[in-house]
Amino acid sequence: MKERINQLNEQLRDASAEEVLECVIKQFNGKICFASSMGAEDQVLTAMIAAINPATHIFTLDTGRLFNTTLSLIGNTRERFNVRIDVLFPEAAAVEKMVNEKGVNLFYESVENRKLCCNIRKVVQVRRALVGMDAWISGLRREQSVTRAHMNIVEWDEEFGLVKINPLISWTEEQVWEYIRKNNIPYNPLHDNGFRSIGCQPCTRAVKPGDDLRSGRWWWEDADKKECGLHEFRKSEDSHPA
Repeated sequence: MKERINQLNEQLRDASAEEVLECVIKQFNGKICFASSMGAEDQVLTAMIAAINPATHIFTLDTGRLFNTTLSLIGNTRERFNVRIDVLFPEAAAVEKMVNEKGVNLFYESVENRKLCCNIRKVVQVRRALVGMDAWISGLRREQSVTRAHMNIVEWDEEFGLVKINPLISWTEEQVWEYIRKNNIPYNPLHDNGFRSIGCQPCTRAVKPGDDLRSGRWWWEDADKKECGLHEFRKSEDSHPA
């Protein structure tokens, strides 16, 4: 698999995002899916995927703490691109146990509590969605945070045990919004009110012009800890399977 990943990175090094998607959707032939958070980058990818192969499996997560605008966007996106977007929900019993033991807003108390909440509301559901898949597509960009600065177009995802494809990895935020405006793609209106990165409501806030892109996410934590467990990156040759 390491050799295949290296070959794909070499093959796709100068490819456009659409060319990356066309290649991997064909190569992984029904064993690839797209995980959308309904963010700006993911809306771009949904538009591209719908044009290439609208039957590609797309899913999103309803954590139970999302903004209403995010929930509305799911329906608007389905209608705009005529695609199916499966919505996954956390296990009620696990959420109930966590909240009763640690409180409704446990995530403000420690990184450990916040990661527990993210795991129950997000990671477990993604793990379920990836069963039987060989690859998944994400909207990660190097510009987004220090934890993503060294990622490639194609990575081995150690956490989930499959290939991760990042078609927009080298895109700038300006490129994302240029594509959205040019193609009239629906997006979360919170982006027009200072929300540059949108997650769960209690863990997301607007930022000031010039602030770091993800400074409004888990703003009480250090920048190098701001991942929820879906995109943990280990820069190591040993992270690839033989």
